[in-house]
Amino acid sequence: MSVAEVRAFNRFYTNVIGVLDRGYLDSPYSLTEVRVLFELAQEDSPRNDSTRQGCTEVADLRRTLGLDAGYLSRMLTRFASDGLVAKEPSPSDGRRQMIRLTERGRAAFAKLDHRSSEEIAALLSPVTEDDRRKLVAAMGTIREVLVHAPRSARYALRPPRPGDLGWVLHRHGVRYAEEHDFDETFEALVAQVVADYLAHHDPAREAAWIAEVDGEPAGSILCVRDDDTTAKLRLLLLEPAARGLGVGSALVEECVRFARNAGYTRMTLWTVDELHAARRIYQKTGFELVEEEPGQHFGRDVVGQTWSLDLSSHGG
Repeated sequence: MSVAEVRAFNRFYTNVIGVLDRGYLDSPYSLTEVRVLFELAQEDSPRNDSTRQGCTEVADLRRTLGLDAGYLSRMLTRFASDGLVAKEPSPSDGRRQMIRLTERGRAAFAKLDHRSSEEIAALLSPVTEDDRRKLVAAMGTIREVLVHAPRSARYALRPPRPGDLGWVLHRHGVRYAEEHDFDETFEALVAQVVADYLAHHDPAREAAWIAEVDGEPAGSILCVRDDDTTAKLRLLLLEPAARGLGVGSALVEECVRFARNAGYTRMTLWTVDELHAARRIYQKTGFELVEEEPGQHFGRDVVGQTWSLDLSSHGG
C-alpha cells in the first residue's frame, strides 16, 4: 500500500511543478539541466569561500548529482555550445576539468531562478498561512524519514492567534495526562486560567506567547497579574519537539522581560516538584524556591512548590 501511495504522490507532484513539461520553466532545458546550472550557480555565489570561486571540478559535480559521466559530459557540451559555461583544466591536475558559468550562463540561470520563485509563489498564493506551515512541516518530515535529514529545529515566539489558547488547554490536558497521570481536574484548572486571561486581559500588564518549532505550535507561557506589584508565570508548556532546543528558557526569559517592563517588582509561579526540566529553567532564570507543601492535586499525591523572582534585582 505504501509503495502505491508514494508513487501516486510522485505523479501528482511532478505534474504540479511541471517536471513532465518538455522544457522546464518554459526553457529549452530539462529539470536535470536546470539543476546542473543551479549547482554551478552556487559555486559562483559570493558566499562561496573557494579560492577558485565560480569553478567546480566536473568529477565533483557528477558525484554531487549522481549523474552518469557520459550524460553529464553531453550536457556540459551543450551548455558550452550555448555559451553558458566555460571549461578549463584544473591548476592542480591538468587531467581534470573545471567548469564555470559565463556571464551569459549567470544571466540565464538568474532568469530561470526568478521564474521558479514566481511559479512557487503563484502555487502558494491561495494557501492560508496555517496550511503553509503544515506544508513546510510535512516536507521536513519527508526529508527526515527518507534520508534521515535532521530537522531544522528553528523556533519562534509570537503572540497567540485565534484558537491558540484552545490549543494550550488541549495540549496541557493531553501532555500532563500522558506524562504525569494528572486527571481532568488539571485540565479544569488550565481552562479557568485561560478563561480568566481572556475575560480580564490587560495588554499593558498581561501577555501570552506561543512557541513555534518549524512552523508548528509547540509551547506556551502566560504572564498574568496577581496584584499591582506581583506577576504570575502561568502555563509553561513544551511539546517533545520543542525540548532541548532552548525554547523553554526563551519562553521564561520573554515572560520575565515583559513583567519587568510592565512595572512589576516580583514574579511568582506554582508548580510540582517532579517537573525537573522546568525547575532547572526557573533556577537558571533566577527564581528561588520559597515554599513547598505535599498534597493531593489532580488525582495524585504531589509536592506543590512556590517559586519567586525579585524583578528589581534580576539582571537582563
